[in-house]
Amino acid sequence: MIQKKYESAAKAIADLQDGATLLVGGFGGSGLPSHLVGALTKQGAKDLTVVSNNIGAVRDGVAALISNDQVRKIICSFPVGPHANELIQRIKNGSIKLEIVPQGTLAERIRAGGAGVPAFYTPTAAHTELGEGKETRMFKEGLHLLEHAIKGDYAFIKAQRADRWGNLVYHKTQRNFNPVMATAAQITIAEVDEIVEVGEIDPETIVTPSVYVHRLVKLEAKCDRRVLVNE
Repeated sequence: MIQKKYESAAKAIADLQDGATLLVGGFGGSGLPSHLVGALTKQGAKDLTVVSNNIGAVRDGVAALISNDQVRKIICSFPVGPHANELIQRIKNGSIKLEIVPQGTLAERIRAGGAGVPAFYTPTAAHTELGEGKETRMFKEGLHLLEHAIKGDYAFIKAQRADRWGNLVYHKTQRNFNPVMATAAQITIAEVDEIVEVGEIDPETIVTPSVYVHRLVKLEAKCDRRVLVNE
């Protein structure tokens, strides 16, 4: 019988190794898999490359990994926020490398990774500092940059509901980077508020099919309420 539920976030992320590339879903505090991130701060894997839309918006997001000296490189769109000070300090002293990617390009690079597309051209960021050093090509619409796909060893995502196979339903704005990141990792781990039996979820409401989800962690009731407030 297919059963992807793990007893705890700690057990679900236990095999994440030093040097891994980690995709972290969410937009600010919405859809942020904060309990998986928290488990990783205790597990202690280092030299991570972390891909996430924004860094520093909330304390218990990627900022916690940075504070814990677990991150080697950040790929993101917004390296700002009330909890971004330690990231900025580490960029200045050279202990963290930063790659800024326009938000739409970041989403498409991840989508391409999940779809098996190695690279694509986009006009976004052409003629700007973000385009410096990148391969270019002129189309009739103008100058385009070659952007390469992003794939992760792991993806941490957040959803509201799952069945035991791993089919996922999202709550409102949880449906941001989470669905696309689920497709682009070797191992996708979802923290969810509820796990039900197969057949209890209307197929028309499933956003992420179970084929993309490898592990599930059900949050405790007291955690559910806090997360839903943010979303």
